[in-house]
Amino acid sequence: MTTRPRLLLLLILLLTAGAVVVGGGVAERMSSGGSQIPGSESSYATAELERRRPASQPNLLLLVSPRDGSRDVDDPAVASAARDLARQLADENTVLGVISYWQAEDTALRARDGGEALITARIKGDEDAVDDALEALEPRYQGTHGTVDVRLGGPAAVRHASQEVIADDLVRAEVIALPVTLVLLVVVFGSAVAAALPLPVGIVSVLGTNAVLRVITEFTDVSVYAQNLTTALGLGLAIDYALFLVRRHREELAAGRDPRDAVAVTLRTAGRTVLYSALTVAVCLASMLVFEQYFLRSLAYAGIAVVLISGAASLIALPAALVLLGHRVNALRLPVGRRGGNPGAGWARLARLVMRRAPLFAVGTVAVLLALGLPFKDVRFGTADDRQLPSSTEARVVQEELRNEFPGSPGSALAVLVEGKPTAKALAEYSGEVSRLAHVVQVAGPAGRFVDGKRVGGKRVDDAPPGVGYVSVLHSAESASPRSVSLVKKIRAVPAPFETSVTGPAAVLADTQHRTAERLPWALAVIAVTTLILVFLLTGSVLLPLLTVVVNGLSLTAMFGAVVWVFQDGHLSGPLGFTPTGDIETALPVLMFCVAFGLSMDYGVFLVSRIKEEYELGGDHRDAVVLGIRRTGGLITAAALILAVVMVAIGTSRVTNIKMLGLGVGLAVLMDAMVVRALLVPAVLRLTGRATWWAPAPLRRLQRRVGLEEEARTTYPDIPTRTERPVSGRT
Repeated sequence: MTTRPRLLLLLILLLTAGAVVVGGGVAERMSSGGSQIPGSESSYATAELERRRPASQPNLLLLVSPRDGSRDVDDPAVASAARDLARQLADENTVLGVISYWQAEDTALRARDGGEALITARIKGDEDAVDDALEALEPRYQGTHGTVDVRLGGPAAVRHASQEVIADDLVRAEVIALPVTLVLLVVVFGSAVAAALPLPVGIVSVLGTNAVLRVITEFTDVSVYAQNLTTALGLGLAIDYALFLVRRHREELAAGRDPRDAVAVTLRTAGRTVLYSALTVAVCLASMLVFEQYFLRSLAYAGIAVVLISGAASLIALPAALVLLGHRVNALRLPVGRRGGNPGAGWARLARLVMRRAPLFAVGTVAVLLALGLPFKDVRFGTADDRQLPSSTEARVVQEELRNEFPGSPGSALAVLVEGKPTAKALAEYSGEVSRLAHVVQVAGPAGRFVDGKRVGGKRVDDAPPGVGYVSVLHSAESASPRSVSLVKKIRAVPAPFETSVTGPAAVLADTQHRTAERLPWALAVIAVTTLILVFLLTGSVLLPLLTVVVNGLSLTAMFGAVVWVFQDGHLSGPLGFTPTGDIETALPVLMFCVAFGLSMDYGVFLVSRIKEEYELGGDHRDAVVLGIRRTGGLITAAALILAVVMVAIGTSRVTNIKMLGLGVGLAVLMDAMVVRALLVPAVLRLTGRATWWAPAPLRRLQRRVGLEEEARTTYPDIPTRTERPVSGRT
């Protein structure tokens, strides 16, 4: 880095150019699904029904309505046009299992007022194939066809619309975040040259991660949400790491070192901290690999890649640039930011105040944080549906019509795979028994149509081939609500002389909740154990890692309380522009915890590392805490503010889950930096005293061997020495 900086930067530039080529079009290869659990009952039933009975799992719905409002769907001219549409759709080579109201004469496919009816179909293939097919089908079927108007809905249309909205929102978020971030960096550094350094590191991180994700898509599915996480963490963490390194480098220059020596000392001190921080954040995000749904696993891929690339770019490219710039890193001074004065004096006064009243601040801060998290005790878990989309999106409009105007909301029906050579009599008895369950509107299948245990008129829906069949269960509960999940459990408990497997939106949710609850302790264990080990290697303390984990957990309470109060209960839904559904996507709190905990550890590592450096230098615990906060308080706050800007920009998304992720994590970052690090940490460290740094001798020796210990630093000219001004008031 110091002997061949130009060659190193040229190589990095070439690698970045290659990443642009490799990562181009990565968004087109991503999917918006990933909530199903591989190997679960619902996943098995879905795959088998798609292979054997495609009509049982429609993913495309054509909502047909008469152009002339005075007619209804039974009008001969309307019926004729609709049948032609159904035949045309059935002839498409990408479509299977077309069923229309006019073919099946099923009242569940007709609106209560007769003004609309449905044609259902299954687009075959995986999610990418379905998206490609939908793009080809949409212009041919959407709009006016003779005497009818057609609008497209169903899971395929909702997923496709989500991908388009997310892609557009991501561009807008970048346009918002980059200029605001640059202004904040200029304010922090007071120099245009220094302020410009972190942004290229962030851009390299994002481009590099896109290339990694593009390669991963060749081997497994990757969620479209991974790109949002890449942008947020790529810009946020790279800027954080660059901030700490550039700030420390400028301190070393001010202490009289030449640029090469300043870079060397910066890497041995702040660079060591950045390394531990990147490893800690990467481990927190890697914990999502223990979950089975590819939504979370793909976010782990993105998170690990972007954190490690951010750390590498900061520790390799940035030092080379600093060597080339030399003292010019302070060039182009601007009339903004801190000029003169006593840097960090306000933070030092705050730290002394907190430590003088440590029990009061510790108890008070914990009480406030717990109170902010209280709404989370009423959390209700569900799954994302069309209401994530803007209200004007056609796919959402169609789904709203299904919920409000059709009996049983056909788009949320449950399907029961029947195996084991069922007899007609046994299948009829089973269908009748299921139809008696609460919230079931009707059960339809090869044995006929059943309501409240009785067979009703109309054509038989299907003829079951030997050994396999299915029944469709139409219900009045929300597709992903506690009532629908309860209904799934009751259907699975209905005895039958053959094998049954239940699938559908509510069944997927039930399986997701069960398996997520099973895997969550493992994810928490991964985070806790690895965090304890890394913080121990950083500090050499046994107590400090435990305190760090507990304090970080407390810093997330406000985020989880706000998620329930705002997004589940609907407070502020008007100003924020979303539709509350009364529940929270099951996997989202897991993702938010892993991301927010990792970012909190980021700031925690920077703070305790600097406190340890001061303690090793002076030997006084209270002085070390005050000086550590004094040297990092403003910088951590600035870094948190910049990261919060990036997350809030992500939170401007029109998709509710992305909005929740961005605003929630942004709040957690600000609470951690401005409340937990400023008030709770100094109070707790004052109470623990010198015991904070204790460790058994064998562990201490181990830490000194493998912990990459820092070197003692020189005294900086802008900070009075301990002999000039005692920090704790004692000589």
